[in-house]
Amino acid sequence: MTVTRRARRPAGRPLLYTSYSQDMALLDTRAKKVWLGVLLGVAVLSSGLPDDLLILLAGAYVAAIGAIGLNIVTGYAGQVSLGHAFFVAVGAYTAAAISGDPGGRVLGFGITSMLVWLPAAGLAAALAGVVVAPLAARLRGLYLAVVTLGLVFLGEHVFKEWDHLTGGPGVGRPAAVPELFGFRFDADSALGTRAQSLYMLMLVLLVVFAVAARNLARSRIGRAFSAIRDRDIAAEVIGVPLTRYKTLAFAISSFYAGCAGALLYTITGFFDPGSFNLLMSVQFIAMVLIGGVATVSGSIAGALFITLLPRLTQELPALLPFVSGDTTQTPNVFQIQVALYGLLIVLFLVFEPRGLFGVWIRARAYWRSWPFSY
Repeated sequence: MTVTRRARRPAGRPLLYTSYSQDMALLDTRAKKVWLGVLLGVAVLSSGLPDDLLILLAGAYVAAIGAIGLNIVTGYAGQVSLGHAFFVAVGAYTAAAISGDPGGRVLGFGITSMLVWLPAAGLAAALAGVVVAPLAARLRGLYLAVVTLGLVFLGEHVFKEWDHLTGGPGVGRPAAVPELFGFRFDADSALGTRAQSLYMLMLVLLVVFAVAARNLARSRIGRAFSAIRDRDIAAEVIGVPLTRYKTLAFAISSFYAGCAGALLYTITGFFDPGSFNLLMSVQFIAMVLIGGVATVSGSIAGALFITLLPRLTQELPALLPFVSGDTTQTPNVFQIQVALYGLLIVLFLVFEPRGLFGVWIRARAYWRSWPFSY
């Protein structure tokens, strides 16, 4: 009788694979499976936090979706983009217009189902990304960064002038209605309070978008992105069509940004053209650089860090008497917050280019090799 023994990785060497399927597994080690379960369990149990913290965390989860999108084009494909706020704005206004009241003072079609306005917001932003993508095929580095930065200023001007869509500066318009199969997430329901409903919705959507991005990175498309990032001329020599994949990278990144924009303001219920400025683009760049370039988990960590940072800086006036909570005085909390973005980016780029993800890798390697951690 023949006994078939299943191939097993040697103990203590989890990255020694014996098959292609093991190498391509989404969670290739038991530790990753355990940590993912723990983190998801903590996130679900966090729904019992106070409503103000739940709203803040819901916003962080949406920001993480946008940061994952920016990481796809900048981290994985190596195309520097400073115009992420423009694509977020396209998604936000597309969703708001589709979901808006047809009889209101601004453009609206009255379709409140998320199954309609959320994909539409992503597709509209993706279309804008495809329009910009030919520039990415011709430019790179600082030249591409400056061109995408121009999108922010161009979009800011257009949205301020297009009153019928945006409501105008200082006035704004209602955000999209988060409704699914007749269930409203922006009101108290069987799931709990409004904050708890929105929190669970954003958590589920973040998991969906994160898993999709992780699978994309493991696919042939993701490997082509990495080849272009590392050496685009060599990638073209071995048969990777640069124009096609750079266009695809911008389209996917913009789709994520559009969906994030559509969801972001359902939390507050209102927004205006002034929301989509250069500071928003800087915040997304900070999320990617501080969290970790070319990592989905790093994008999520960076988004949580940057979103929770203002909450921490609000406590500065009580700790530092010379810092004012009044924005008309100097130095104030807002100025300290903007300065911290720049300082943290510089510190991480100099001392830990891999961001928070790199800090975790260092800590894990230290404890794995202890007591020989030198």
